Amino acid sequence: MTPPDPPHGSTVSPMRPDTPADHITEAERLLRTAAQYPEDREPLLLRAAAHLELAGARTRATTLYDDLLAATPPPEHPQLVKALKAANLWEYGHEAEARIIIDGIRATPPSDAAAWEIVAETLEAHDELEPSEAAFTAAVTALVPSPDDEVPYPAQSLLMGRHRVRRLLGLRHDDWDVLADRLHTGSVPLDELHDPKRLWSLGSSDPAELQAEITRLRSELGSYRTALSRPFPVAVLLWPADELTELLAAYPELESEYPTHEAHLTDLEASLRELASAGTPNLGIVQGTVPSYEAFAASESTAPSNASLLPQYATTLAARGRATPWPPARTAPCWCGSGTAYGECHGTARI
Repeated sequence: MTPPDPPHGSTVSPMRPDTPADHITEAERLLRTAAQYPEDREPLLLRAAAHLELAGARTRATTLYDDLLAATPPPEHPQLVKALKAANLWEYGHEAEARIIIDGIRATPPSDAAAWEIVAETLEAHDELEPSEAAFTAAVTALVPSPDDEVPYPAQSLLMGRHRVRRLLGLRHDDWDVLADRLHTGSVPLDELHDPKRLWSLGSSDPAELQAEITRLRSELGSYRTALSRPFPVAVLLWPADELTELLAAYPELESEYPTHEAHLTDLEASLRELASAGTPNLGIVQGTVPSYEAFAASESTAPSNASLLPQYATTLAARGRATPWPPARTAPCWCGSGTAYGECHGTARI
């Protein structure tokens, strides 16, 4: 099925490269972009390091992690950088150093879902299942105080990973596992995807068993492809009221895109909901400013009054790590900046 056209200010990121040479090329491109936009150095270098790891250039990836950790000012997410460094080190024979880093992260209170997920998955990948389960559990219980609470988007992946490791350990379901089952939206039940006995079915001569396993693997592969093909969010462009006023005063040609600020906010939420209903994951919002937009237009040798430039501007902001995930929790402040809870502002059912 052909995907829907993106709304104004949104864009889909390019597919991830598939060969080591492509990964090196992409890493070099990201490093050049980081030099051009030093204020976004951290997310760009993390993505470059990921491509270097995929290309097998793990020593270069470690150097990037070290550069980030030694930077002044320090990285915004130091635990995440340390976790990625540890996972990379372990993969090319530096287990002792990786363990020291992981132990240091686990000695701190969980606050970064991504860092703890990487730590737990690294332990899992090296058959350290009990410590992996303990790390997943510590993160889940810290970031989601009760199974009855709304689960922040970053914590949902923690729940899925915890469910998987507990199945490998043969542990009985608890309330967190039930919550993971409820949040799972795939066509194959989570218990079936995480069944340790699945390995046996791969050696079966029964066509029905093999076909069932193919179905399960396709379900998993679809999730992985979705994640890997979107290194940054599908981003919708938000103009704060004062920035939109300045933009339209300077470039009245864009008034057809933004009749009023209220209409702009309403259209933004509607666009995101339309993308979500079409099954588009990893949605986000990037905030524009007139000076930044004008600088981007100059770099593209295009007039800022050109409306077709707006989606490209959103793409660039998203690629630089500027996107805020959507939707926020219903009790969190609304993305529009009103200060009202999202569930009582643009998160209401009415559009």
